[in-house]
Amino acid sequence: MAGLVDGKVALVTGAASGIGRSTALVFAREGARVIAADIDERGGGETVEAIRHAGGQARFVRCDVVKAADVQDAVAAAVAAYGRLDCGFNNAGIIGPQQRISELAEEDFDRVIAVDLKAVFLCMKYELIQMLKQGGGAIVNTASAAGILGSPNLPTYAAAKHGVIGLTKSAAIAYGKDNIRVNAVCPGFIETPMTEKAFGPHPRMGETVHANKRNGRPEEVAEAVVWLCSDAASLVSGIGMPIDSAWTVQ
Repeated sequence: MAGLVDGKVALVTGAASGIGRSTALVFAREGARVIAADIDERGGGETVEAIRHAGGQARFVRCDVVKAADVQDAVAAAVAAYGRLDCGFNNAGIIGPQQRISELAEEDFDRVIAVDLKAVFLCMKYELIQMLKQGGGAIVNTASAAGILGSPNLPTYAAAKHGVIGLTKSAAIAYGKDNIRVNAVCPGFIETPMTEKAFGPHPRMGETVHANKRNGRPEEVAEAVVWLCSDAASLVSGIGMPIDSAWTVQ
């Protein structure tokens, strides 16, 4: 039986671990050929090896998403390897220091905005250029529950993720006529290496903020991303989908 994205080509940033790795694996499981992009060459290579071991097709591209040339090269790699780019999952990100605004260093603010917002703009820009050439595509950006709610100790992260949702909505309106859909996912507290690094080993925040009283898993976000990129979601564009067990509606 054909998968959700059978025959499509997907670019995943932040593919070396966490939500990015899980999503790359689900894309491949559902029939897509995958470009796994990350600054972490070892982790990215492990993702590609896992896809190939499961019978899928994937290639790794080293990509620093804050550099326009690297992003252009990642998109070009997808086209060179597989002829097109149907799906873009712009997921690479950082959390940054946990401080109130008055305590934040300017360089920390600039770094989080660069990785979590400007990089999404760069990825969208070059993905959209390619998708316009070929007549369509689907893009999903990783925002966050912090892109819906305020976050007193992660104000820069929240600002960047609110910005991702704004970019998503704006692009969805602008490119709908070009057969390009753009959505965002807004994960709650998901168990990933990034959250463990930020909040310590075995953090249990999901038990407090999620209605189901547990942390989320990367694959739960991945399934939603791949569905949003599939033809099954053909009328879905411009949303920031919460994947947070009702956290943001409380």
